[in-house]
Amino acid sequence: MITSKHFGKTDGRDVSLYTLKNSDGFEVSITNYGGAIVSLLAPDRNGTFADVVLGFDTLEEYVRNPLYFGPLIGRYANRIARGKFSLDGVEYQLTQNDGVNHLHGGFRGFDKRVWTVNDETSESSPMLRLEYLSADGEEGYPGNLRANVTYALIGNELRINYEATTDRATIVNLTN
Repeated sequence: MITSKHFGKTDGRDVSLYTLKNSDGFEVSITNYGGAIVSLLAPDRNGTFADVVLGFDTLEEYVRNPLYFGPLIGRYANRIARGKFSLDGVEYQLTQNDGVNHLHGGFRGFDKRVWTVNDETSESSPMLRLEYLSADGEEGYPGNLRANVTYALIGNELRINYEATTDRATIVNLTN
């Protein structure tokens, strides 16, 4: 089962909070602003449910969040020294948002974007798919990059599948 509710508005776009819940009571809430996991209710060894993630209660807190509590990051995870890299003999200068370095995709990386939502619930498990097109030149990166992230409740597990493609090839396909 998936429910959604209005979570706020940023950059003139509506942002929602989506809650995926299974029949056992296991549930996760995800916002399409940065794909942030806002809460995850999971049972302890005695079956008592508790929220096990650090999250904020409002969209405004996520917009101001400099600590990356629960969102997707990208195009690159971690730091790029001096915000520079070379590809096919061409040097690219990225935004420098961590002193002279580039961190987690820049000032407006994936964590600060409103993602498009596709509800992909199957009969056996609730799934939510987020999509984002990072345009050529965004934060200094070359080429268009299409990112897709699918969150699925499989039993009492949250599975997250990441996929990124360019016009040329699939970059990565990871499942956690």
